[in-house]
Amino acid sequence: MRKGVMRPGHVQIRVMDVEEAVKHYRDLLGLIEVERDQAGRVYLKGWTEVDKFSVVLRPADNPGMDFMGFKVLDNQTLEQLQQALTEHGLEVEQIEAGELNGCGRRIRFQAPSGHLFELYAEKEQTGKWGLSNVNPEAWPQNLKGMKATRFDHCLLYGPNVQQTYELFRDVLGFSLAEQVIDPDGNKVAAFITASMKAHDVAFIDCPEPGKFHHASFFLETWEDVLRAADLISMTDTSLDIGPTRHGLTHGKTIYFFDPSGNRNEVFCGGDYHYPDHEPVTWTADELGKAIFYHDRVLNERFLSVLT
Repeated sequence: MRKGVMRPGHVQIRVMDVEEAVKHYRDLLGLIEVERDQAGRVYLKGWTEVDKFSVVLRPADNPGMDFMGFKVLDNQTLEQLQQALTEHGLEVEQIEAGELNGCGRRIRFQAPSGHLFELYAEKEQTGKWGLSNVNPEAWPQNLKGMKATRFDHCLLYGPNVQQTYELFRDVLGFSLAEQVIDPDGNKVAAFITASMKAHDVAFIDCPEPGKFHHASFFLETWEDVLRAADLISMTDTSLDIGPTRHGLTHGKTIYFFDPSGNRNEVFCGGDYHYPDHEPVTWTADELGKAIFYHDRVLNERFLSVLT
């Protein structure tokens, strides 16, 4: 049942050297630098995104994710979801409009996984970068690097995967698109969506709460993913794994690290999901193939390197 959450809206990522991070996210990934604020945060967006920003880089002493935000339909929906979260037993923090430049009032809560999430209804819309809404060209001609089109999702590690999934299902209206279960039938991974995408956020079981695995950005074609691999080598960027294909979601992917050690993914393709679709299930004994379909074995870094 849809409850008014539309899409992932933003992620705030901690970085230890802002200028090096900007070179990575702007010049290599190809995000557009929008502006900076008095706190030293840098706001960026993918070129197809209509909202003002989707990625915020915050200077910090340690890497990781501060929070992930989702945009909801309108302020009435925001009020309804705030009440529903409170009735679910969660503490809800109010964040005033303008605390993030161009973003309206936000409400923040902590999921059972230990991660902080936000909901908001209003953000300044600046349109697709370099394109008009009237007779637009196919793409801007001044894009950089991998030419990432949008911030797509996050993969997060923490405990209480089932309880976190139930929160997103029952309160926020997300659907379970894919899952990994152990021999006892317990969820060790949940890929959930508020849209038709394969996932808008995903959780993998981990004893330590609030861990950040990666932020993912969408590219248009497999050729773009291969070109991203070339750029990773050209810039001596730290590579995790790929290019390869996932079994989960069937996306074609490559993983790499920003200068602070935060993992990024760029990918293309992937499955789609409607609310009436049965979840796709992988068993834990096939986890290697589920994550890296070609190699069929797990890369140890993929499981252990978290921020």
